[in-house]
Amino acid sequence: MAQDEFNELAETFDFLDDWEDRYRHVIELGREMPEMDEALKVPANKVNGCASQVWLYPNIENGIFDFYGESDAMIVRGLIAVLHTLYAGRPLAEVPGLDAQAALKRLGLDEHLSSQRSNGLRAMVERIRLVATEAQES
Repeated sequence: MAQDEFNELAETFDFLDDWEDRYRHVIELGREMPEMDEALKVPANKVNGCASQVWLYPNIENGIFDFYGESDAMIVRGLIAVLHTLYAGRPLAEVPGLDAQAALKRLGLDEHLSSQRSNGLRAMVERIRLVATEAQES
């Protein structure tokens, strides 16, 4: 299921002609995400290494990975939505080994994000991997 959703996203990106359209689509994805409960916006869920404020909170049930995410920047909120499409619904055991860099390269994000946004995106991916790894060990 998760792979199908990401493939659909990649196909949408292929359909969009230029980066401006893709950028707007990423922002729209962020707008469509449900709001994260304020009670989850605590230091333990904050992602360090992002220029914007970012919170990720795992929601793992029956061995399936999911997470809630939030940012104070619309483009970053959209990037969280992209990561949600990539990771949510996958078996927990798959999450740490998923090649997010290759997946995101399919979308062309690696070519068009500022270095600060790229660093933040890497920090979010690392947080997701760490949370999944810790959940497997417990």
